[in-house]
Amino acid sequence: MEVGAFGAPRVARRGVRRDVAGRAETGTDAHRRLCHVASNRGRAAALALVQREVADCRRCPRLVEWREHIAVTRRAAFAGETYWGRGVPGWGDPGATLLIVGLAPAAHGANRTGRMFTGDRSGDWLFAALHAAGYASQPTSTSRRDGMVLTGVYITAAVHCAPPSNTPEPGERAACAPYLERELALLGDARVVLALGQIGWNTVSSHFGLRPRPRFGHLAECPLPGGRTLLGSFHPSQQNTFTGKLTRPMFEAVFGRARELERQDTRS
Repeated sequence: MEVGAFGAPRVARRGVRRDVAGRAETGTDAHRRLCHVASNRGRAAALALVQREVADCRRCPRLVEWREHIAVTRRAAFAGETYWGRGVPGWGDPGATLLIVGLAPAAHGANRTGRMFTGDRSGDWLFAALHAAGYASQPTSTSRRDGMVLTGVYITAAVHCAPPSNTPEPGERAACAPYLERELALLGDARVVLALGQIGWNTVSSHFGLRPRPRFGHLAECPLPGGRTLLGSFHPSQQNTFTGKLTRPMFEAVFGRARELERQDTRS
């Protein structure tokens, strides 16, 4: 209960919105809040259009053939499942302050589930770290209908179809580049772009025309136009996690650093 200058209780007028500190919201505050809600709705609609286009994309014959072949042959452990077998869209919070750019969907992970980093070992590491940092509602993600909610983060990739040997060709990366360009334009609140692995790092560097290209490394940083920061991390692939090149404390440190960078408003 608020107390007035002379000890009498102060009663808030009906219809006056107050913030977490108890301050009455001004007309300007209310206008900004409503504009932010409207902006996020517009972003969500625009991102949904990009997502639909990615799912329907057939630009790269080699990738289309491979993703569909995997969806038919399937791995024995998932023989009873219906694979997604299409382009895998980005997903997450339209108001994200962190944008994660991975390599490409895993053949029996996102190519199966239809959601980035969902249903494979790399995703197990990613969502555990996101949950620990407060970005994800749960530490594991197994399907598009598992109830996972992302807050403040959006996840995408340099390439949206599972490539043979997990290695997309340069032309395939170029064909997918326009999708990332649109996502970067729409996710205007993203202060940090986190690249998981060398290809993600190079893709973001190329998009922003960084010359000379900054050197990739774990926890490497590079300023981007508009006050954003490019942050690097070793990819949570089994090759890196099984060999100890990437440990859980190392990976969690990346998201701790992302939180620090988000709090630094470097926009001019």
